[in-house]
Amino acid sequence: MDDFQSLVGRLLVAMPGISDSRFEHAVILICAHRPDHAMGLRLDRPAPGVNLKKVLTKLATEAPDDAAGRQVLIGGPVERERGFVLHTDDWLIDDASVAFAEGLAMTGTREALLAMVDPASGPHRSVLLLGYAGWGEGQLEDELGENVWLTADADPELIFDPDYEGKWAKALAGLGVDPAQLSGQSGRA
Repeated sequence: MDDFQSLVGRLLVAMPGISDSRFEHAVILICAHRPDHAMGLRLDRPAPGVNLKKVLTKLATEAPDDAAGRQVLIGGPVERERGFVLHTDDWLIDDASVAFAEGLAMTGTREALLAMVDPASGPHRSVLLLGYAGWGEGQLEDELGENVWLTADADPELIFDPDYEGKWAKALAGLGVDPAQLSGQSGRA
């Protein structure tokens, strides 16, 4: 693919009428994108009944009380038992953290979970996600060609915004799009 353009560090914003109900009103941050695959984290879907304090307690790790107010998100339908800490790149672990966009990184270690609740030495902003969204060779490009997704610049304010219900509309507004004006029909002209 000579004309391949990576979407790493960009947002995918689901169009109305997306055929896969798991991605209705989804806002996904693309963390990896090559011709043979793509991987992203959904930023707008809290895991029911799960918060950071519960996760840390389950791992037999002491957690501050305010961790109970930090939502854990469902990053996507693939490997839902696997956790990813999406965070600012002011905190990194050599050989474990992947910095993939300006100011952003992800780490999948226990140390990253502990850093989330350490205001002195942890990342400035972070969120825990379970699972991820994945695409095989050409799949994401096909979906983009079918107008399933809009793409947008990654805005840290939107990425770490705890207003999960409003994130999709805010992502569209950032593109100058009114959700009420979008059609649920996709296709090509």
